[in-house]
Amino acid sequence: MATNIVLSMDGTLLNWLKNQGDSVNKGDIIAEIEADKATVEVEAPTSGVIASVSAKPGDELKEGTVIGTIGEAGASAPAPAAPVSAPTATAAPVPQETATAGNGMTPEGRYKASPVARNMAAEKGIDLAQVRGTGPGGRITKSDVENFQPTPTTAAAPPSTVKSKTEQTTQPQIATAVQFGGMPVRKAPEGPDVEIIEVTRMRARIAANTVESKQWVPHFYVTSEINLDPLLKLREDVNKSLESQGIKVSVNDMLVKATAITLHKFPNLNTHYYGDKLVRHHRYNIGIAVALSNGGLINVVAKDADRLSLGALAQMNKEMIARAREGKVKPEDVQGSTFTTSNLGPYDVEHFIAIINPPEAGILAIGSGRKIPVVKADGSIGVETRIKITISVDHRVSDGAEGAAYLQELRALIENPMRLLV
Repeated sequence: MATNIVLSMDGTLLNWLKNQGDSVNKGDIIAEIEADKATVEVEAPTSGVIASVSAKPGDELKEGTVIGTIGEAGASAPAPAAPVSAPTATAAPVPQETATAGNGMTPEGRYKASPVARNMAAEKGIDLAQVRGTGPGGRITKSDVENFQPTPTTAAAPPSTVKSKTEQTTQPQIATAVQFGGMPVRKAPEGPDVEIIEVTRMRARIAANTVESKQWVPHFYVTSEINLDPLLKLREDVNKSLESQGIKVSVNDMLVKATAITLHKFPNLNTHYYGDKLVRHHRYNIGIAVALSNGGLINVVAKDADRLSLGALAQMNKEMIARAREGKVKPEDVQGSTFTTSNLGPYDVEHFIAIINPPEAGILAIGSGRKIPVVKADGSIGVETRIKITISVDHRVSDGAEGAAYLQELRALIENPMRLLV
């Protein structure tokens, strides 16, 4: 009996890594799709043989789409359907007419490339104009960048700039407001002093989400200053105990767990607003904002962060964050968040406010720990490592007093962190 290969998110099919007729094991990576913020790997849902494929590279697909089937091992698979299946990672490039379609250049003079390929090219200083794209429609893939060998001519070529209309226009144009996707934007200026840069799918999605959030979600903000020293001491002890296992717990791991545990007492903040109804979540899945090296961000999701041990949570977070930065997230890495945290502590930031990720009701903005003089309860002066945390809350779901009470409870947990070990 055949098992369907079903997409768990919207995206564009980049390529098949297995062909029709190939044997696969459950969990093998069989295809890649380009989602809003990363390249997502599609895993085989069961072991067997790729019996059929019903989508081809370049297809725009919706969540729930069946892109193929896997039959039982040993069963004879139908003859491969050449127009649909794509080459494996080690097979020959796609047909010549696709590979030579302008190195992935769009009619506007920009270059199509997967998020992984763009990041890798930027890190290696490779000009995408010199890379031949072998993906659908001439899209430049990760393997194209990995296998790129500059010639003496291309190595000396300066980075390309887009001048399709720029070269024809010497006078700057007056910027005027136009509508794009329902949002007012200004007409882009043209001329020799500007460079036109393609808006990536990730940046477009971030723009749409943040505009939606700030326009339609009534935010309010509450900030609290917390003594971080007790948590830092516990972290030191925990990491000593985990050293033999090669696991290292970060401050952020501990704050993510503290965030989830505290939500137990404030179920409104784990509730999502859907206009005519509220949906209260009984699992505490904490989104973790991850900054990407080439710009943009992606939220990975620490599922059941309240119940996992610190060691298990740290290992899971480490693996998800690594996949996010490599542009190789799994669907489950980025789905199911009920509340989010954003930590700019590594950037020497005193405090900031974060934009809520709809339909969630709140997000924590975590600043840097700083050693500062404090006046203690007995009137003496000491030095403590203090951290400022700001909660942004959807006023349609909760109120200022509850946001303040949440931070008060979070502070009590961070300053008495032994409950993180229970």
